Amino acid sequence: MKLRIAIVTGFVILFSACGLYSQQKAPASSAQQAQIAALKDLRDSGAITAQEYESKLQAIQGPVKTSTAAAPAPVTASAGGTRVEYIKDPTLNDMNAIPVTIPAKWRFQGALFQMGNCVREPFSVWRATSPDGLSFFENMPTLGWVWGTGPALGSMQKDGCLPLQGAMSAQDFLKYVSSLLQVEYLAAEPVPPEQNAPAQKYARDMEASGKSKWRAELARASVRYKNGTFAMKGLLKVTMYCTEAVSPGVQSVSPWSPGHPASMVTGPPSTVDQCNANVSYLTAAESQFTGMLQQWNVPGMGGQLGLDAWQTAWTQRYVNRVRQQTDATIAASNAQFQAQQVYFRHIAEVQQQMHEQFLATMQAGTDRSMARAAQVANSNHRMAQDWVDYSLDRQTVLDPATGQVSKVSSSYSQTWVNSSGQTFQTNDVNANPNGSLSGNWTKQQVVHGDGAK
Repeated sequence: MKLRIAIVTGFVILFSACGLYSQQKAPASSAQQAQIAALKDLRDSGAITAQEYESKLQAIQGPVKTSTAAAPAPVTASAGGTRVEYIKDPTLNDMNAIPVTIPAKWRFQGALFQMGNCVREPFSVWRATSPDGLSFFENMPTLGWVWGTGPALGSMQKDGCLPLQGAMSAQDFLKYVSSLLQVEYLAAEPVPPEQNAPAQKYARDMEASGKSKWRAELARASVRYKNGTFAMKGLLKVTMYCTEAVSPGVQSVSPWSPGHPASMVTGPPSTVDQCNANVSYLTAAESQFTGMLQQWNVPGMGGQLGLDAWQTAWTQRYVNRVRQQTDATIAASNAQFQAQQVYFRHIAEVQQQMHEQFLATMQAGTDRSMARAAQVANSNHRMAQDWVDYSLDRQTVLDPATGQVSKVSSSYSQTWVNSSGQTFQTNDVNANPNGSLSGNWTKQQVVHGDGAK
């Protein structure tokens, strides 16, 4: 049996707020209604997904119980009577969470475990052991596994899930559990219709409240094994709920590349299936098994729904955490947006500066080009004027005193002009009309045909 316990406790499980048999949904209390309303607000605001809403709704309403009692009730399991034990929540200051009714003289061990990857709700595990240590009733961990196709499945953390890759009937699951416990699977046992019907109704109600498909299945199986010299017989029970969520492909913008402009593309769709199985196990010596089974089949025996006060506290904490995470996400998004705005403004300023530098460079180039063009044009004009002077056998001279430009014959190298505008030309470089001719004469300077030096 130690080997069986070691195997089972290696699993991470989903929430099992109900006890051990098939399930019957109790009317929602005012506390549960307030919790459901808070969850609906989170779902409608987008803080949690529809699938998470369904999971939390299941946790609040509690898996259906085969016992007709919705809370601990006076029972007489044997001549020794009964007592109620409470599984406590260590994360809420050891608050009483789930009541469990057991025979008065039996020993009790129980613990509440919080959520994991494959299962996202807390779950209870407990064992009641007879005084002689041979018989026990155990509410085993809720075992979960997931499979499917598409990117949504690939993004899921699967640590703690069973290594199963597809659908499995409840009866086949009990065969699988028998192999894990290393006990001999004997036969399937019938499930009373009055226990199966509430589970099916519960699944239909859950499917109607969300977008996932739901399936409920109950099964029982008798097993046996040896405990030293004692021949032991056992009864395994399982209540299994499976869901299937289909999501369309996510739309995104394709990356741009030359010849391939960006466009909206739709990724592949996803189908995620998930099963959770709550297993209970009663075992006793073969000679005592029938009486032990009758003792535990008394209505009100075993685990009950989680206490309203605990469910309220747990749900409120969950709602607060989701809101805190949502607020933190919004704050981080705002901070990122502001950082992007600062970055974009910096980029815009740098681009504006680069643009202005580019315009200044272009303007300087244009000015130089226009100056050069003017220079070339002036040079061409000067050459044209020189050619005109040459063709007409004349030259252009400049009076350095007045800046007056004159056209004179090119047959002489020396030209003088007096204040009256009279011209004196000679080839004698030493000739000077001042003193010999009337008037004040100024020697002229030969320049280009346009008057430029």
